[in-house]
Amino acid sequence: MTQPISSDLTPAHRPVPRGLNIAAWALQVLLALAFLAAGGSKIAGAEPMVENFNKIGMGQWFRVLTGALEVAGAVALLVPRAAFYGALLLVCIMVGAVLAHLTTPLGGNPAAPIVLGMLAAVVAYLRRP
Repeated sequence: MTQPISSDLTPAHRPVPRGLNIAAWALQVLLALAFLAAGGSKIAGAEPMVENFNKIGMGQWFRVLTGALEVAGAVALLVPRAAFYGALLLVCIMVGAVLAHLTTPLGGNPAAPIVLGMLAAVVAYLRRP
């Protein structure tokens, strides 16, 4: 027996109310823009990013890797079947960012990665399979 074809673009074709779907897409686009900017600046070697990763002590390869993962997560947020996985990736990266703020000489306020991580977690919940 074959399964009916659905026009729903969420993973596993789980129905989401129209208003919630629109809100989720708006959040996904905003998060994608934020992570494209943050990841792009890391990949491009913006001076503040180079300094931050020097403070962390992991080396510049880690800055490039982190930037590439942020860009990949941002792009995945814009692909309906990959949005859940992109959001999960970004949550993991933000957990690492919060830990870096709290446990390394980087210091600073971890509020931004906490908020971004929580918003990515909301997207992951809304787009879960």
